[in-house]
Amino acid sequence: MIPELLLQLPLPIAANAVTDGIGVVLQWDTLLYIGLGMLVGMLVGAFPGVTATMAVALASGFTLTMDPIQGLAVLLTIYVAAQFGDRVPAILINTPGTPASIATTFDGYPLAKQGKAGLAMTASAFGSAFGMIIGIIVLSLFAIPLAGLARQFGPPEMFALVIFGLTMMIGVSSGRIFKGLVAGAFGLLLATVGRDPITGDQRFTLDILELNGGVPFIPVIIGLFGVAEVLNQMVTHRRNAIQDKPISQLGQWMPDRAMFRRLIKPMGIGAGTGSVVGLVPAVGGDIAGIIAWDNAKRFSKRKDEFGKGSIEGLTSADTSSTATLGGSVTTTMALGVPGDSVMAVLIGSMMIWGIQPGPALFTNDPSLVYTLATILLVATVLSLGLSLVRMKSMVKLLELKNQYLWIIILVFCMVGTYSISNSVFDVFVMLIMGLIGLFMLRFGFPAGPAVLGLILGPLAESNLRRTLIGDGWTGFLTSPIALVLFAISAAALLLPPLRQMRLRRKQALKGKDEGLSVLIP
Repeated sequence: MIPELLLQLPLPIAANAVTDGIGVVLQWDTLLYIGLGMLVGMLVGAFPGVTATMAVALASGFTLTMDPIQGLAVLLTIYVAAQFGDRVPAILINTPGTPASIATTFDGYPLAKQGKAGLAMTASAFGSAFGMIIGIIVLSLFAIPLAGLARQFGPPEMFALVIFGLTMMIGVSSGRIFKGLVAGAFGLLLATVGRDPITGDQRFTLDILELNGGVPFIPVIIGLFGVAEVLNQMVTHRRNAIQDKPISQLGQWMPDRAMFRRLIKPMGIGAGTGSVVGLVPAVGGDIAGIIAWDNAKRFSKRKDEFGKGSIEGLTSADTSSTATLGGSVTTTMALGVPGDSVMAVLIGSMMIWGIQPGPALFTNDPSLVYTLATILLVATVLSLGLSLVRMKSMVKLLELKNQYLWIIILVFCMVGTYSISNSVFDVFVMLIMGLIGLFMLRFGFPAGPAVLGLILGPLAESNLRRTLIGDGWTGFLTSPIALVLFAISAAALLLPPLRQMRLRRKQALKGKDEGLSVLIP
């Protein structure tokens, strides 16, 4: 199956889009940056508490001076490699390296306790690589048709699409709908600082020259995801707490032929689940992994093993969480709506490079799809190769004290933020956002909607105002696409609390019935 837009192009031009996209990546300097990103990503994934979002946010400060393709290669490779490295602490110390490996702990740690840690890590690596390749196929096939469809959108549809992306991220904020709304409103408020996008008038700049261009993205992102996380770990750290010792006996390393045959079915279930979930904006690999684990259990002949050390459960979850990446990149680049928090950070970097993700990106430059697909494929092959090397040193890394890690991260936050534009003001903004992020973490406000509000705020405002100036509110009411997107957005906000209310009512009725049965024997 070839993307429809490519079929509409003359054959030489379509072929050029593919070869140009691949050729840009296969340059020695770009490959070098991919190798660097892979090492950083593997290390990031292996350290619990350092999320892929934090790592990509930190790296953003150092990549802004690079060529955009090289910068994208570094950031995307960190994201890919972190999805391989995060399985190591999940399996060896029962602690997810990133949220995407939460479901890995269900069966990975029990397998490690049975002396099968090596087998669990290699099976996880093969499943992750398979899921990633399926995600890359999804990106290659659907990105250009989706962008072509979205190209037909006018201001009402674009505004509705931004609201859809925001509400989806709020709706999956672990049941914290109200706090997600507050965080999103905070991000939208930050987005109003600077010059009016239509009239050019100053707004909320407090006569600070640096705010004329708006609140800088990258310092906000580094503050909310980097500094805040480190401060939170410092606050919650117990001086006398005993750090978990990783399981060091790896046992059998490579699966045999019979084991490979057994992995085919859960890998298929995981890839299918992750590919569909990945296309839904704001739903990340953590949710996809849990859904696939449950699906694999339902179709398995060995249901009893799930949660106690099932190689099928482990593989299905890890395949699914990585399969979401292709769909996530597709919606981010083709629609301009981030697929997850890492993609929200990536959009911030791309906008500073002068690249605006959205419907026009792939339709104007189809070769970019194949550039991104090639970066992801090379990063996957390299990460798989490194994951299959039996490294005892990785176990030693898990014993590193958190205090050393905090210092390293804070230094990188400072240097990375200052290096963006050699501005002390940016560092000041980062520190303030770090404190705000700490408050959000301590009181359960998700940071993702805040970043999304900051990034998508100007797009939402300009399209809302264009619609109102042109057609008024009837512009929304006469657009079927906008109405459907508004309806889905409303459902994403209303259904979770309604479901909780129904569940509470059921539990209350059940408790009442049990009480009556005690009184009336």
